[in-house]
Amino acid sequence: MLESLPKEGPLFPTLKDLRASVRADYFRRRCALLGIHGVTLHSYRYAWAERAKRAGYPERFAQEALGHNSKAVHRAYARKAQVKLPSLEEFEINTALALSVGDGAAHHFGPVCPTPSLVGSAA
Repeated sequence: MLESLPKEGPLFPTLKDLRASVRADYFRRRCALLGIHGVTLHSYRYAWAERAKRAGYPERFAQEALGHNSKAVHRAYARKAQVKLPSLEEFEINTALALSVGDGAAHHFGPVCPTPSLVGSAA
């Protein structure tokens, strides 16, 4: 099912032109019909911010991806992230491996997730 989702662009293309409040209400009603409660379109943005922080994604990149204009707003989104810091040795090994592969990334801890700004309005 996840592989059928768009790789880029709006995650829910039919909803992209609706006001944020209309999108949120539509999503909430659809979830209720499926028996899903406590999940909102905005939940995804929080989860993405927390995941980015845990993965060590640079804060300025995550802030840009989420459309946050300030570090304070971004940090509020990512505040619940539980970060597992690698040891210095692990970090050095990951950095050396990444550089030897030539991707220039210091580390990478998981698959790429669609940009959350495509799901809901920016805060």
